[in-house]
Amino acid sequence: MFIKKLAIDLGTTSILVYIPGRGVVINEPSVVAVSQIDHKILTVGKEAYDMLGRTPDTITASRPLKEGVIADYRATEAMLRYFINKALSGVHLFRPEVMVAVPGGITSTERRAVIDATIAAGARAAYIIKEPIVAAIGADIPIGSASGHLIVDIGGGTAEMAVISLGGIVTSRSVRMGGNRFDRAIQEYIRRKYNLAIGERTAEEAKIEIGSATFLDKKLTTEIKGRDVVNGLPRTLVLNSDDVTEALQEELLSLIAALKELLYDTPPELSADIMDKGMVLSGGSSQLRNIEILFSKAVGVAAFVADDPVLCVVKGAGIALENLESYKRSILATR
Repeated sequence: MFIKKLAIDLGTTSILVYIPGRGVVINEPSVVAVSQIDHKILTVGKEAYDMLGRTPDTITASRPLKEGVIADYRATEAMLRYFINKALSGVHLFRPEVMVAVPGGITSTERRAVIDATIAAGARAAYIIKEPIVAAIGADIPIGSASGHLIVDIGGGTAEMAVISLGGIVTSRSVRMGGNRFDRAIQEYIRRKYNLAIGERTAEEAKIEIGSATFLDKKLTTEIKGRDVVNGLPRTLVLNSDDVTEALQEELLSLIAALKELLYDTPPELSADIMDKGMVLSGGSSQLRNIEILFSKAVGVAAFVADDPVLCVVKGAGIALENLESYKRSILATR
C-alpha cells in the first residue's frame, strides 16, 4: 500500500500523525534532543522527552514549538521529517500530501514557516487548516449545518475557541495558554508555598494524577520529589488536590474570560443554538478533572468533553484531507 496522504497535529506538547484508513499511527511528545558539540539532532519524540531535565551541558532537550508556533525552525523540520518517515515505515516511493493543523490565531508569517518546514521535511504538498475547525470535525460536530456550534480546544500551548456555522468560523478566540502554562503554575505555586523546586515532568504528573479545575469533596494526594530551595537538599512532599486546584485558578480564570468575550461577540441566533446544544471541549488539557463543570457554571452553557479529546484535531485533519474539495474553504494556505 502506497501512503500518499498524512494529517499532522503539530502540537506544543505532542505530535500526532493520522493516516486515512489506518487512523492515528503516531502519538509522541514533540521534544527534540540536540548535541551542543556539533549541533546534530540526537533523538526525537519519546526518547527525547525522557531526557527533559536530565541532560548534561553537551545535550539540550527542548520543545521546538512554543505556544502553538515554531520557535526553533531547524529542530521542527527535523522532527517533522522523523515522524513523516516513521509513519511511512521508512520506505516510500511517493512524497505524501500533508495536512497540518495550526492554532486559529497564527500569523501569516507563522503559517509560512509551518508550510516551509513541512515541505522541507519531505511533503509533496502541504495544507494548513485551523485547529478549531478540525477539532469540531474530529468531535463529530456537523459543522456544515446552518446552526451554531461552540468548540473549545485546550492543548499544551494554546486554547482555541470558536463558534462555527455553515462550515466556517463566525467568531473565535485563540489564547496562548494551555497545559504547559498549567504545569508552570503548579511549579511556581509549590516553590512559593512549600519552598520545593520541582521539574516540568513532575508538575505534569501531579496535574494528571490529582489535578482538578474545582475543589474536590474527597481530596486526592500524590507524593512528589524535588529540591528544597532553602538548603538545596532533595526532599519529598505529599501534595493534595486542593494545592493543584489553587495553583491553576489564575490560568483557568483567563480561559473563562476569553470564553466570555467570545460569547459576547456571538450573533444572537447562534447564541440561542449554543444554549440548546452546549459547548464541546477537546484537546489534552480538557481532560483536567471537572473542567467542564467549571466552564458550565462560569458561562451558563452546558459543557461536554468529546470522546477521545486528544485525538479530535488529528482525526478531523485526516477527514479534511480525505475530503479536500468539501473543506477547501477552511484551508488557510497550501503549497
